[in-house]
Amino acid sequence: MSGTLNKVMLIGHLGDEVKMHYFDDKNCVGRFPLATNETYVNKQTNERVSNTEWHNIVVRNKAAEICEKYLTKGDKVYIEGRIKTRKWQDDKGNDRYSTEIQCTEFTFLSTKNDDQNSTPSNTSNQASQPKETTVNEPIGDNDDLPF
Repeated sequence: MSGTLNKVMLIGHLGDEVKMHYFDDKNCVGRFPLATNETYVNKQTNERVSNTEWHNIVVRNKAAEICEKYLTKGDKVYIEGRIKTRKWQDDKGNDRYSTEIQCTEFTFLSTKNDDQNSTPSNTSNQASQPKETTVNEPIGDNDDLPF
């Protein structure tokens, strides 16, 4: 294989609200922390151990506006994207590094208790509206069933 691959898939909970930054030419960037958890049992002590990993998520333009509108702290979300490490200098001139997940697709996994029938559930570069269907058929004697 001669190519390379930079792909990340995460399911986690928002650690804070989406922070937006708008630019002159109608572009914008949204940023938020995402927490993923790993739980296992320590074989030596038989204790349950839980580790939390924090990821810096970056989403752009229309997708960022959708995230800002519908995501809140604690919501569960699926994120797909790529890893990007940025180098920058702090106030003292020291080199610093930030590793981020550049989000290309996301799916909202939290359900909202209030009636938000227009909440998008899956998006890449465009917003899509979920179709909410409810089946309320009585369960009982039905002669048409083959079993």
